[in-house]
Amino acid sequence: MNWQTTDEVFEKAHEIWNPNRIELFDKFGVRIAMGDRSGSRFQDLDGNTYINMHSNGGVFNLGHKNPEVAQALKDAVDIVDAGNHYFPSQYKNAFVEEMLKVSPDNMKYVVPLNTGSESVDAAIKFARYATKRKRIVSVEKAFHGATGASMQAGNPKLGKFFNMEPDEQYYTHIPYNDLKALKKILKKKDTAAVILETLPATAGFPIPDEGYHKGVEELCHQYGALYIADEVQCGLMRSGEMWAVQKFGAKPDIIVTAKGLSGGYYPMAAVIMDEKAAAWMKKDGFAHTTSFNGCEVGCITALKVLEILQRPETKENVDMLTDFFATELPKVMEKHPYFFTGFRQCGVIMGLETSFPYGAALLMVSMIKNGVWCVFADFDKSVLQFKPNLLMDKATAQEVIEKLDKSCDDAWKKIPAPARAALKAKVKLGK
Repeated sequence: MNWQTTDEVFEKAHEIWNPNRIELFDKFGVRIAMGDRSGSRFQDLDGNTYINMHSNGGVFNLGHKNPEVAQALKDAVDIVDAGNHYFPSQYKNAFVEEMLKVSPDNMKYVVPLNTGSESVDAAIKFARYATKRKRIVSVEKAFHGATGASMQAGNPKLGKFFNMEPDEQYYTHIPYNDLKALKKILKKKDTAAVILETLPATAGFPIPDEGYHKGVEELCHQYGALYIADEVQCGLMRSGEMWAVQKFGAKPDIIVTAKGLSGGYYPMAAVIMDEKAAAWMKKDGFAHTTSFNGCEVGCITALKVLEILQRPETKENVDMLTDFFATELPKVMEKHPYFFTGFRQCGVIMGLETSFPYGAALLMVSMIKNGVWCVFADFDKSVLQFKPNLLMDKATAQEVIEKLDKSCDDAWKKIPAPARAALKAKVKLGK
């Protein structure tokens, strides 16, 4: 097709696609319509280049246009199409076997699906069937998806906007890292499942207290609930392990994954379950069926993704990036002590904490202008999400650090003068 200019795309999008989103981008002074892309970088239609430090929440876990994944998809199209959602197939079996191979040893079944939202909806259904209970417990400022049950399990403001507030009889939201609050709810013995993003992305990746996830597992099992680990954003090696929840010593009953399974090409997701969570399969195997459930093209593509994720060199690169950012981010923060309060990190999952309530939004705009695409945490706009792809090289990571350093002064100047003075005084007082 003939490429248009960014402005042409934005004007048409305002007319026919999403007017408010376009207006918000314009409010921030940001107009990006993607053109050429490869690895850790993409260009807009006007030729400006950006390093991708958002990775679409993990969709581009292996970078843009990964050539091996692209070839796997092309090969798959030559062999198969979507297949039939009613029938088993060798490609579905191969995908499921590989998913079980990389998952905790209590997992027995996998339902291949298409999106994270769809998979969370399914996981909640499965838990309710298995326990014969209805209550779903999640944490405040969580995001689990934009559909039905997944939306209601997340931040209540999401459902409220569409006049679909979660019924408090069936959905309970408690603070993250609060096992006492969880126990109080579970003691009612009406909870079907506790669903947690292992590191809540939209809250800015708060780090769990030591023993928190293991405590969630133990409390769930003590009171007859299932534990669903939502690993849509933090799974698939982003923590340095295949599943972040394993890094924290816990074994959930269900793991939900999506985004990165696509390789950036074909939407794939999965619900990975233990024996109890899969109880519905023994009663009515047609109870949960969707047209693209286990799409054979997607299964073949995702198998290549899983192969790449398990390579020693992938793990080595994740460890290199983890160490690099752990070393370099504090140096930048020391140079801007009034602007930063710290950072959160688990592998290449990072949240940069600013001292101002919407400091991350200001920093995001500055970073974009300096050629780095990144996004603030929507439910905590003081935290900037930093999410490189797993295969980013050190030279590109160094560019990110240099551009971050350059962007901080610009973002700091955009904070109102009285607030800047107050933040300086606070730091000088050691508060």
